Amino acid sequence: MRYTPHTPSDKEQMLRVIGIDSVEELYRHVPETLRNRAKIDLPEGLTELAVRKRLAALASRNAAASDWSFFLGGGIYHHFIPSAVDAVISRSEFSTSYTPYQPEVSQGTLQALFEYQTLICQLTGMEISNAGVYDGASAAAEAVLMSRRIQSPSRRRVLISRALHPHYRAVIATYLRNLDDMQLEEVPFDAAGATDVEALARKLNDQSMCVVVGYPNFFGVVEDLTPIRSACANSGAQLVSVTTEPLALGLLKPPGAFGVHMAVGEGQSLGVPMSLGGPAFGFFATRKSFIRNLPGRLVGETVDVDSQRGFVLTLATREQHIRREKATSNICTSQTLCTLASTVFMSLLGKSGIRRLAEVNVSRAHEARDRLVSRAKLEACFSGPFFNEFVLRAGNLEEILKRCATAHIVPGVPLGQWYSELSDCLLICVTEMNDREEIDRLVGAICS
Repeated sequence: MRYTPHTPSDKEQMLRVIGIDSVEELYRHVPETLRNRAKIDLPEGLTELAVRKRLAALASRNAAASDWSFFLGGGIYHHFIPSAVDAVISRSEFSTSYTPYQPEVSQGTLQALFEYQTLICQLTGMEISNAGVYDGASAAAEAVLMSRRIQSPSRRRVLISRALHPHYRAVIATYLRNLDDMQLEEVPFDAAGATDVEALARKLNDQSMCVVVGYPNFFGVVEDLTPIRSACANSGAQLVSVTTEPLALGLLKPPGAFGVHMAVGEGQSLGVPMSLGGPAFGFFATRKSFIRNLPGRLVGETVDVDSQRGFVLTLATREQHIRREKATSNICTSQTLCTLASTVFMSLLGKSGIRRLAEVNVSRAHEARDRLVSRAKLEACFSGPFFNEFVLRAGNLEEILKRCATAHIVPGVPLGQWYSELSDCLLICVTEMNDREEIDRLVGAICS
């Protein structure tokens, strides 16, 4: 591809069309202090070699997962990815993965997506899965919009657990902001760190459209979906489960077994690198009876004129494909390369491998929590069962964060930025990447 930069006259014409005098005006809303810090101070006329060395020196000042001990969770997880995953997705037929408009030349991509859908159905216990969406937050928001299409117009109250990931709650609120008929209400969490079922039952009525809860939730607590599902059934509301750590489903009862209407979430921990928080992909599974309301795309299996097995886009409800008023969403490319990575990852591990990996995660997390409580004298914030992340309270949280930073340890995510009542609490995640030596270092840094 040729690099053809805009000429000064090109830039002047574009600026004139949008009614501004300079490119800098586009960024005027960004505080000046941030704009000044964003500039890279490089002398003119440097060679490519000199620029590379300078940028590498700047990059080395950042904390990397290979140089620090990470106990971060909260939606993006540090897991081992077998080399075979990268080897497969780096093949030329996948590296430019896009919407497979022409099935006759896209059989590889289509079959990979078909296998992905099958694996997500097995993981969630649901009947159908689409071919992926952008991320876990948009998957949760799309589930709410899907419920809106299914439910009666008299049902427009969305009840969302306050223990759901705060970013997911914010995205759902953004999606609903300009829908005048929608109401969004939050349900508090209890002492166990789970959705307060009694408070939920009081809020549910014949105007309730759906209930959105985490499984596990943002605090790592494994919600008991049985009483929540019963409360929804009594009122006629639909239940949406949202999973930010799908590895947990290798060990937990799948959402489909509880009778949820939609099981959605973030798939990053299934073979996709952390990559500073993205890109990743969202998964979306539901009941077959809702297939016509499904956002995104559905890949199906068929036979060609020679009775050979083949794959096609069975359902594509994007506004480009059908009349705009009939479109369910504009989900299209849907992070196909990331979904392919997850397909390879899940296929390599298999059912027993994913379960074993989940067992390692839950075992190490519980060991770390117990040692931090007994030796470091931190306080367990919630009593509910958890998977591989948990919340601890510390009276000297700022001091702990400084000591850990000195020791090149990121001990977790401070929760005060989202929950004022948890301002002295830390969300800590332990995966198979955190061996006992790293856990020892974490406990030692906090105790020192």
